[in-house]
Amino acid sequence: MNPTSEMLDKLGRLREEIREVDIPSEDVEQWIATARPCARLDAMADGPVVGRLGGPLMLPADAPDPWCRLAATLDLAALPAYATNLPLPPDGHLLLFARPNPEMIGRGTLGSALHIPAGTRVEERRVDLDPGPGNELYGVEFPEGRLRLRSTGVSLPEHSEVHDPGPPPATKRFPDDDCTSAQMQAWEEVREAWGEIENEIVHPGLQLGGYALDEFCEEDPAVRAGREAAQAEAKGELPKADTDIRPEDWVCLAQWWHGLKGLEMALYSWSIARQDLAAGRFDRVYATMTWNP
Repeated sequence: MNPTSEMLDKLGRLREEIREVDIPSEDVEQWIATARPCARLDAMADGPVVGRLGGPLMLPADAPDPWCRLAATLDLAALPAYATNLPLPPDGHLLLFARPNPEMIGRGTLGSALHIPAGTRVEERRVDLDPGPGNELYGVEFPEGRLRLRSTGVSLPEHSEVHDPGPPPATKRFPDDDCTSAQMQAWEEVREAWGEIENEIVHPGLQLGGYALDEFCEEDPAVRAGREAAQAEAKGELPKADTDIRPEDWVCLAQWWHGLKGLEMALYSWSIARQDLAAGRFDRVYATMTWNP
């Protein structure tokens, strides 16, 4: 079965599950229409190797030292072209760096990213990172191991507010403000049904593309990251964009299923504006997390 038919099959199973739910079918179809393809990667899968968690830091000689630790390295040429709808480079390596610090939530980016073009000479770099104030998790070990492709699946938003990309900005709410209490409960059943169908999250691992999750389930975490990024850009803490970018233009680059000791319930992701991704502006990646200890 090719990945496209696999995705359609899962969405078909969802429609079967919710056929008797008290929600207008057009509302359900609008929600399903927001689906995005994604790739799920972890060490327990039996698919091809597409990268690794942790491991040695391999950088070009002229690259500056990273300010936070290496979380994952992805071999973009090893990813199927249909794995996501993100305009990723076709080859080279994408390095994802993270500094998951609860004290810094909402106060700045918690990570960064770097794309190293194919054929670039690299060498191992050892970096002694300053833990910084308030980061009691500095000594916690990041997960390590090969990343294999588990599936090319489909991701649906579990937050209630979904933004359409591109002008004019349009926002949909699932459920909408006119829902009855019974329909609100029905939407919860719909999301639970989808969770049972697409229950493929393995710790540790990564989801590339799709929608990020957080425990608040209100607005897309990538859109929220876009708002923070705009503030950081205004303060000179993030490189300026080449074009006008709205928070609604931001998407999930990757979500990290880390299982870090002390932060097991923290949900961490890297986000980027579609325009920046198309232009290769990985210096504008913005990382966020939520944590409900």
